[in-house]
Amino acid sequence: MTPRDPEELDATAIGPAHGEIAPATTVGAVHLTVSDLDRSLDHYRDTVGLSVLEAGAGRASLGVGARELLVLTEEPGARPAFGYTGLFHFALLLGQRADLARWLAHAARDRVRLTGLSDHFVSEALYLDDPDGHGIEIYWDRPREVWEGQVADRLTTVRLDVDSLLGELADPAAEPFDGLTDETVMGHVHLRVADVGQTVAFYRDVLGFGLMAQLGNQAAFLAAGGYHHHLGANTWESRGAGPPPPGLAALRHATIVLPDDAERERLLARADEAGRVEETGDGPIVRDPSGNALVLVA
Repeated sequence: MTPRDPEELDATAIGPAHGEIAPATTVGAVHLTVSDLDRSLDHYRDTVGLSVLEAGAGRASLGVGARELLVLTEEPGARPAFGYTGLFHFALLLGQRADLARWLAHAARDRVRLTGLSDHFVSEALYLDDPDGHGIEIYWDRPREVWEGQVADRLTTVRLDVDSLLGELADPAAEPFDGLTDETVMGHVHLRVADVGQTVAFYRDVLGFGLMAQLGNQAAFLAAGGYHHHLGANTWESRGAGPPPPGLAALRHATIVLPDDAERERLLARADEAGRVEETGDGPIVRDPSGNALVLVA
């Protein structure tokens, strides 16, 4: 039986497809709190396929090649952050369809528990959770010419054609899995939010992301440069909820990567005018209306 898909939707656009944020904007490393660093490192290295770039003193950085994609900070005894705003999942974007097939073959061989296998028209995606309940998506994009300009009308969820995907491999049962390739990037981050309208008003009207599609008051998908989405937001498990209190394994912050310092300063100024900037010893943090933290880097 196919596991329940975490993104059951058919979406429609309600606003401008392209915003004012720099088109080259992307998503960078996601920072998470975990309860047992060694356990998490085993999961992200052996199951997900990331490499440990640096580890020590209750903190570790993981990625591919020299690219940092995930930063874990240990807080022993931290409990899963269910029932609050925060991370729904982070999404690792693979370079080729065969890479996704290779990962699925590995998951089948090693009995990895999946929470979803989905075709979203723009992409094909696999879903799982880490030991602390943090959601993970592993996906590849169909060529942009297939879906560009159609996201609002075509973004959906249907059953993944597993046979077609595994058909990319000569022998799925024998296909080696040596981890994620160096082409892998952080494709998007999907957040739990308290209110979709407030979320859209912040990410579209303050930061300038384009609203690509929206499912009423349940979910919204926003992007820079006409991508299908760099940011997802939903209220399926968090409508009216507050941010997680201390002591939970939760999202510390997501990273928005901007093309230059001028664009970073422009967005920080807009967020500050909206009362969404918090100064810390490590620099400014932007918080959306649901308390989700973003760090803007150039």
